[in-house]
Amino acid sequence: MKKCLMSLLLLAPVVLSAQTIRGTVYNDKGEPLIGANVYWLESQKGVYSGNEGAFEIPFRKGQEKRLVASYVGHTSDTIAPASQDFVQFRLPESQTLGEVLVQGYREGVLISGLNAIKTEQITQTELKKAACCDLAGCFETQASVQPQTTNVLTNSKELRILGLSGVYNQVLVDGFPMVQGLSYTYGISGIPGALVDNIYVAKGANSVLQGFESISGQINVETLDPEQDKRLRLNLYMNRFKETHLNANYTIKRKKWGSLAAVHVVQPAGRFDRDGDAFLDLPRLSRYMLFNKWTYGKESNWGWNSTIGLRYLREHRLGGQLPFNARTDQGSSEVYGQLVRFDQPEFWAKTGYRFNDQHNLVVYVSGFQHAQNSFFGSAHYVARQQNFYVNAQYEWSYGDHTLKTGASTRYLDLEEDIRFTAPLPLRSFAGNYRKTERIPGWFAENTLRLLKGNLTWIAGIRLDHHDRFGAKATPRMLVKYDLGPRTVLRANIGTGWRTANILSEHVGILSSSRDLVFEEELLPEKALNMGINLTRNFESPRAGLSGYFSADFYRTGFKNQIFPDYDSHPTRAIIRNFTGSSQSTGFQADLSLTIRGRLQVKTGYNFLDVYRSTETGRQTLPFNPKHKLLATLGYGFWKDKLRFDANAHWYGKQRLPETSQNPLAFQRPSFSAPFSVFNLQATYNLSAFSIYAGCENLFDFRQKRPILGWQDPFGPFFDTSFVWGPTRGRELYVGFRWDLNPSAPSGK
Repeated sequence: MKKCLMSLLLLAPVVLSAQTIRGTVYNDKGEPLIGANVYWLESQKGVYSGNEGAFEIPFRKGQEKRLVASYVGHTSDTIAPASQDFVQFRLPESQTLGEVLVQGYREGVLISGLNAIKTEQITQTELKKAACCDLAGCFETQASVQPQTTNVLTNSKELRILGLSGVYNQVLVDGFPMVQGLSYTYGISGIPGALVDNIYVAKGANSVLQGFESISGQINVETLDPEQDKRLRLNLYMNRFKETHLNANYTIKRKKWGSLAAVHVVQPAGRFDRDGDAFLDLPRLSRYMLFNKWTYGKESNWGWNSTIGLRYLREHRLGGQLPFNARTDQGSSEVYGQLVRFDQPEFWAKTGYRFNDQHNLVVYVSGFQHAQNSFFGSAHYVARQQNFYVNAQYEWSYGDHTLKTGASTRYLDLEEDIRFTAPLPLRSFAGNYRKTERIPGWFAENTLRLLKGNLTWIAGIRLDHHDRFGAKATPRMLVKYDLGPRTVLRANIGTGWRTANILSEHVGILSSSRDLVFEEELLPEKALNMGINLTRNFESPRAGLSGYFSADFYRTGFKNQIFPDYDSHPTRAIIRNFTGSSQSTGFQADLSLTIRGRLQVKTGYNFLDVYRSTETGRQTLPFNPKHKLLATLGYGFWKDKLRFDANAHWYGKQRLPETSQNPLAFQRPSFSAPFSVFNLQATYNLSAFSIYAGCENLFDFRQKRPILGWQDPFGPFFDTSFVWGPTRGRELYVGFRWDLNPSAPSGK
């Protein structure tokens, strides 16, 4: 602990001073205005308001006296701050609106200089630059999160941060832990992009308020807000494989109440096999989702406020050999197929009471049930899970500082049953697996704002009690220092821990012919993460230039890590605790520019070094490119009625699982080849209607025959987890969106 505290002190930045004015921009209903233009009348230099309508603008005494805030559809306001350090704008909505000329452009990715935690906010502007059918497809234009395929036959995916498996980052939906356990494997694909308002990505150790698990980072998916959404939204999409997605959202507003109802339907693609391995190139997917979100009041207003969400998800995935029939061949040992069916009802509710500007009480409650019936060849996998989560949090603002404290509890009941419909002597792990967890916890987090707001220091700690492994402490600390009006230095350090769910988190074991061997009792995984980030924002309204440069460095060290050992034996996956040295080192640099609100350019570079130190030497973990490059380009014509967006990804070589002990016909290279992927989309906007068309993987790069042992799917060397690149090839798509504003006449 002394070493940890010493590290935290070393991370404290050098104290400098800067003259700035902070404030917020609201409408006349008390709702924050994100993307409002705030500028000095004398110099015309300004900034845009960020999350919660907050802004921070440099101030030159004697040269700038009047501060202006403007927002499309609202009446501008001017304030003379004089000696104030904090100002608040309230902009009334315009009574009449004719044709509106949008002069500004809301950035696709925002990095607020106000948050102590470096958080990338991916907005709807960015999400519309690609098809973004589901959450896994929402990261085409950024470099922090890497979607990774875990089973090519069912197209299950995980989201990786800092090169680590997706199990080490925490995926939240509206702030609730809804993606874990059985929902981890297919949960990110079950969130349609048309339902997403913003995505917040934070790397490394974060706040202790949401739990103890976020080791490599946190992804919070914010669904559409009934209070700010359109009356009606329709989104229809179809790709060249004839997979079809339909999304429909409808909003109702009554005084303090707002309701958003949504329907999401996916109909399956046809049967395609371009590489001649007799297996489908993509699964046949059917999905039905019903969603309803209710809001009451505003969190910023005194009194009661609440958000309630309900969702029901039913999904059916089919993959395997071309002649596989779900009705007659499930569990067959002659025709290989994978069939995944599950139902998942879920709910969440956030209710708060704000006593005044200093005291606030919030209670979070969520739960879901997941029932799954699946076949992976001749392996019959039946599983069910029940999750329940409660968090009561008290917030006290004293001066410029904030203290948050409270208690939480988690309940998990997971049962997995595995049977083999045909005798397979190499697979010995049939049986019933049961896991029950009850984890009450207590937490406190204090935020100090010092040196006229230039220094923000967050110190937090959790104490959780696992009913099997006892008490676990999770300390974390974050520091932010404003080097200048637009330059921010951040540092964070903290621990995290979690318990592993082997079968649901490593679905490739069920899909392959490997035997699963548990060598010992599994203990909780534990890690220490530390990182530093520098962000420089650019803003010049006169030159029409805005953007940011960001560079960060993170290092994660595990005290215990559980990762299946695929290398020691060609037909086994060995599960054991690993208490040796396991490290992840990541560096990322991004440059994003928006020029005249029309041209957007972004470049990014990632370096990842993820390895273990074993008795035989340093072992790089598989499926992590050490070097990765990203470039995006977007341009709007005719007042943004026609937009073109393109992005290019280059991936360096990746280490692959060891196959040198296999027979020659079932061996693969030790490393993949470097490759590039180019994506292009055109969007035409006409009033409330827009049509988009694009091409993913423009030059048709494919990893051919990604299935190891496809010649003998019931043999000892069959494995579907050797995916390191695209397998579908070129994918053309077309779609349309229709957004109807509440004030617009029907049919307009």
